[in-house]
Amino acid sequence: MGKFLVPGAVSAVVGLALGTVATLGITAAAQQNTRPVVEPGGNPSSSLLNQVEYGSR
Repeated sequence: MGKFLVPGAVSAVVGLALGTVATLGITAAAQQNTRPVVEPGGNPSSSLLNQVEYGSR
């Protein structure tokens, strides 16, 4: 049984380490940590610059 216990434990530790590194790497690559550029001007009655449009009344 010891013949399978050590390789199994090593495989489990390596699998957990690779899974953790892959998860953290994919999460870091997928993060959007920059603000979108809002260009001044345009339609002043649009909801682009925090002006909510409720429709015509």
